[in-house]
Amino acid sequence: MARWLPRSTDLTRFCQKLNRVKTLEDDMMETSFNRCLSTIDLTLLGIGGMVGSGLYVLTGTVAKEIAGPAVIVSFIIAGFASLLAALCYAEFGARVPKTGSAYMFTYVSVGEIWAFLIGWNVLLEYMIGGAAVARAWSGYLDSIFNHKIKNFTETHVGAWQVPFLARYPDFLAAAILLVATTFISFGAKVSSWLNHVFSAISMGIILFILIMGFVLAQPKNWSTQEGGFAPYGLSGIMAGTATCFYAFVGFDVIAASSEEARNPQRAVPRAIAFSLGLATGAYILVSVVLTLMVPWHTLDPDSALADAFYRRGYAWAGFLVAAGSICAMNTVLLSNLFSLPRIVYAMAEDGLFFQVFSRVHPRTQVPVVGIVVFGLLMALLALVFDLEALVQFLSIGTLLAYTFVAASIIVLRFQQQKGDVPAPAANGQPNPEPHEGPSGGELKEYESFSDKLQLVDRDKSKEQREPGQLKAAFEPYLEFLSDFYPGEVVTVAVVTMMVSAICFCSILVFGNTHLHLPTWSYSLLLVLFSLGFLLSLLLIWAHEQQHNTQTFQIPLVPLSPALSIILNIYLMLKLSYMTWLRFAVWLLLGLLVYFGYGIWHSKENLREPRPQRVSARYVVFPGGSLEERVQAVQPSSQPATGLPDTDTDDCKR
Repeated sequence: MARWLPRSTDLTRFCQKLNRVKTLEDDMMETSFNRCLSTIDLTLLGIGGMVGSGLYVLTGTVAKEIAGPAVIVSFIIAGFASLLAALCYAEFGARVPKTGSAYMFTYVSVGEIWAFLIGWNVLLEYMIGGAAVARAWSGYLDSIFNHKIKNFTETHVGAWQVPFLARYPDFLAAAILLVATTFISFGAKVSSWLNHVFSAISMGIILFILIMGFVLAQPKNWSTQEGGFAPYGLSGIMAGTATCFYAFVGFDVIAASSEEARNPQRAVPRAIAFSLGLATGAYILVSVVLTLMVPWHTLDPDSALADAFYRRGYAWAGFLVAAGSICAMNTVLLSNLFSLPRIVYAMAEDGLFFQVFSRVHPRTQVPVVGIVVFGLLMALLALVFDLEALVQFLSIGTLLAYTFVAASIIVLRFQQQKGDVPAPAANGQPNPEPHEGPSGGELKEYESFSDKLQLVDRDKSKEQREPGQLKAAFEPYLEFLSDFYPGEVVTVAVVTMMVSAICFCSILVFGNTHLHLPTWSYSLLLVLFSLGFLLSLLLIWAHEQQHNTQTFQIPLVPLSPALSIILNIYLMLKLSYMTWLRFAVWLLLGLLVYFGYGIWHSKENLREPRPQRVSARYVVFPGGSLEERVQAVQPSSQPATGLPDTDTDDCKR
């Protein structure tokens, strides 16, 4: 029986395959796409992805049912929480200007299987999200015409009573997706131009709503007679924050478009900052206007803005609000259809997904196969499926991607940059690395035996430590950590931090309700897991990190990504168990695809490790003779006296 068990070496090799990272090209600006998008193009793409129907529906729903006028505070907190995730995307988008968004960022820093699962979940997130927005677009347009489209379809086609299927086929939703797919396939410039048109109309209508709303504002609607500013208290504000957080999930379209940006190092961080700031400002100001125009408890959750204008005697403004909502939903549709094929392209280009999706049209320079196939799938979803039960699935995919991107930032920041070849010595101190240089204070390395000389004259106290190594100030207290390879301790600390965050949030969410823990054990577990989280954070901070001034870097690392991680995990645990069940099923399907196709066709399989040539290294210090130094560093099996005379003559020369 023992011979059927896998050997430890096979298991080690298998685990290494699962966790191998993507090898990036030397020239990351080289691409088969058309680098034609400016900072303004990317900014409007981000705004289009964030400012959708939520501005017209979500504000009224949260104000009436969850937070009252304090929905303003909820949007401020949600905007700050989204900023933590957005800054992580901004740093990665600038450093790795390749399409793929969270999938690519996870692949270059964490590992292959984790990247595939992130890409697999984001794929479903975009498909369901696009189909759901198309159905909302169809329903909103149908409501303007007194549901004539719905009644016509039910009369002539019929209504269904089948689980998981819609009540009637939504031909209008499928049609708008097919039209959008056609425009997206014409190229990035056409998509960007179309997004500009809809974004300009949407922003113009938002500006009208704000001006008209402030004119009609009545401060008494925040008075105690109407329930006050925060009628549901702090708990209502925080519950509203969790809901409002999902209004900002569209900024990752900017990171997915970084391979088509002209200057991604500058454009991606700026576009993310501008779009998130403008979207947050729009949500906050519209919430202020809405709750000041009419009392918050009288709002209509389904069409709050249009109803507010109607009740103030401006029924004609409702048509403008409806037009703005439709334009906003058009930009969200374009955002989904723009991002999804590019993420699929990145996975196929790496060999983890079917190769047909990596084809780029030579004229339009877009992944046209992915655009057409997934546009048709999205249209089919919108046509026949009931998407209301699946909408919550969008949240878990987004939050999981945010969590892994934040963890990837920490891992990548404390890794050595490409080209560094660290070699820890036996005493745990890093060996000096060879660099070419004319000065006597730098190492010189040559090619033959006489060219293998390294002239070392360095003051060790002034030696700059590499990323991932323990800081000099902490070495007397944590000397045992110096024996590890640079970055190893940080990676273990990140895993420990994430486990501590999961345990802490689980106790926080389920401790009193589902687990029914006594007060003392509830408090003790919270303290223990919070200490584990903080100690892991401090251990990461005790190591050196990269300081790259050429591209954008998120400030306060590792604190900022750690806060993003714990917030995302908390929000994920607040989702329903049915969402987690569907997530588990989709995850199993993804694992079947990965182990059935991806792991065998991965391009990292083609990159066999180069055999390392073992050779003796000869070091000469200024002021010493060659024979003395070579005797000290040579292997015992090759004494210095056995050197060929020709080599010795070369050295003396």
